[in-house]
Amino acid sequence: MNAKVLSHFQESSQSRKKQMAVFVDPEKSTPESLKEIASLVQRASIEHIFVGGSLMTSGEMDETLKVLKDHCEAHLTIFPGSINQINSKADALFLLSLISGRNADLLIGKHVEAAPSLRRSKLEMIPTGYMLVDGGQPTTASYMSNTFPIPRDKEEIAMSTAMAGEMLGLQCIYLDAGSGAQNPIPEPMIECVCGAIDIPLIVGGGMRTEADVLAALSAGADIAVVGNAFEQDPNLIVTIAESIHQFA
Repeated sequence: MNAKVLSHFQESSQSRKKQMAVFVDPEKSTPESLKEIASLVQRASIEHIFVGGSLMTSGEMDETLKVLKDHCEAHLTIFPGSINQINSKADALFLLSLISGRNADLLIGKHVEAAPSLRRSKLEMIPTGYMLVDGGQPTTASYMSNTFPIPRDKEEIAMSTAMAGEMLGLQCIYLDAGSGAQNPIPEPMIECVCGAIDIPLIVGGGMRTEADVLAALSAGADIAVVGNAFEQDPNLIVTIAESIHQFA
C-alpha cells in the first residue's frame, strides 16, 4: 500500500522541517468555509489537512473531503472519531490507539470492528499512538473516550507512554489537549516526549496564536495541528504558515 503521507511525516521529521496541519471538523464547516480554507491552505503551501470529529452524525465527511480535494492539493488524512468516518476520498487515516487511557475498546476493540472496512477502503493506514493531555477543562475527546487525560505536570508519564507506543510498533505519536482545550500542551512535556522517541511527533489542541504554534514546534513537535483558531479567523492560516516556513 502506498505510504506517501507517513513517508512525508517521517522525511520531514528526519530533516527537521517543521510543519502545520489544519484540522477541519465537518460538522462545523460549510461548503463556503471549506472552499475558503482550501484556498488559504493552497496559498500558504500547507501540505496536510486532518479531517474528523468526535460527534459526526451524518454524511458531512463525504462532502467535506470532496470540497477540499477539489480545491487544494494538500494530503487529506482522516482523524476518526468513530468507525463510521472511514471514507475512501481521503488519502490516509490515522489508525488511532488511545494509549494514554485504559479503555480497551479504543486500544483494539474498535479497530477489530473497522478492519474489514479499512481494508476495502484502500486508504493508507498510519498506526498512531494517541495521547490525551489535560488542557485545562473537560473536552469532547475525553468524554467520548471515557478516559482521563494525562496530567499537565506529569512529563514522565507522557514520556513513558510515548516510548511504549513506539516499542509496540506505532509509527507516530499524537499528543492532544483536545478540541476546545483551554491551554495548549506544556512545552516541557513536548520536549520530554520528543527526546524519548524517534518517530514523528504531532501536537494539537489549545493552540490559538502564532506564538502557541511556534512554541510547540520549538519544543520538539514535528507537526502542530490547529483547528478552532482558524474557524474564528481563517486568515491566520497564512500568517502562521509564513512563520513556520521561516522556522530554523
